[in-house]
This record gives sequence, C-alpha cells and structure tokens, in this order.
Amino acid sequence: MKIKDATTEEKIKNAARIVFYKKGFAATRTRDIAEEAGINLALLNYYFRSKAKLFEIIMTETMAAFFQNLMIVLNSKKTTLDKKVEEIVERYIDLIIKEPEIPTFIISELRTNPGLLLQKIPLSEVIKTSIFFQQHQEAVKKGIIREPNPLHFLINMLGLTVFPFIAKPILIGSNELNDWEFENLMLERKKLIPIWIKSMMSTG
Repeated sequence: MKIKDATTEEKIKNAARIVFYKKGFAATRTRDIAEEAGINLALLNYYFRSKAKLFEIIMTETMAAFFQNLMIVLNSKKTTLDKKVEEIVERYIDLIIKEPEIPTFIISELRTNPGLLLQKIPLSEVIKTSIFFQQHQEAVKKGIIREPNPLHFLINMLGLTVFPFIAKPILIGSNELNDWEFENLMLERKKLIPIWIKSMMSTG
C-alpha cells in the first residue's frame, strides 16, 4: 500500500488554493490544480478523491484563517474596545494586501453555499461569549456607545475594512490609481477607520 506524503499533500493544497482563489469552485478543473502543482492527475486523485472534498478543505482553512484574526482580538482581556478596533482593522488590511483574492473568494463561494460558514465556524456563539461582547455591553450601559447591537459595530468595521478590496477594480479604474497608490490608500485607512467607527458608534 502506497503511503501518502505530507509534503505532496501540502503541495496539492497550496496549488488548489491558488486556482480556487482565481477561478472559484465551478470554473476549476482538477486538471488545473494538477498542472499548478506540477503533478499528474492520477496522483492528485490518489491524495484527494474529488474536487468537492479538496475545495471543502481549502474553504474551511481559508475561513478559519480569515476569522482567526477576528477571534484573537475579540477575546483579548488586555485591550480596550477602541484598541480592538485598531487591531482588527490593521490585521485585516495587512492580511488582504498579502492575499488580495481572499475577500472575493469567500463572498463568491458563500453565495453558493451559505451554510458552510455556519457549520464550520459558529460565529454568533463565539461573538456572544467574547470579551468584546462584554466590553460593548458595558459601554452601552455607561452611555459611551449608543447602538446596543454589537453586530452593527462589527459589520461597520469589517465593511469599511474589507469592501474597498472587493471594489478595487472600480476604485482603480474610476480614480486612475495604480496598485501602489491603491495599497497606500488602504494603509491610510488603518488610522482613519477606527476614528470613523468611534464617531459613528459614540453618543458624544
């Protein structure tokens, strides 16, 4: 019996990640992944029996990595609510600059299979048990924040952070920006978004 090699398996997963990010599930062929990995189709099928199974692994790992940044910050006992906003914005902008295909990939595939995220990552439960949730509720009670629903807080923050990357082709085309100028624009938002969030949510 042939023993599977961890290095080859990881090589296939890395190739699949590249191809799925670019093409999505429907447009990707297993042959595309094999070519990206530099292996034959039979070897790919030996390690991963179906495109669907390989995609589920890549999607789950991508979602977990994407939301891990959020969970780490939300559950920190050492940071204030304001500092959490700063850290989340900074982490996501840095991540997406490095992996620009991730937001579009996640949104596109979740439209096809919206239950996958909820099955793999119980976001609602995690948020409600987080330090962030406790801090938010305390700020509401003290009158520091006017919006009692913490989801509005998170949606505003993630929307302001992630959406410009999704809209990059439009922003570059309509404003005649190059990639370097766009990246610098996103880096400027590290400082601006926390200010906007605080202004939107505060009662002052």
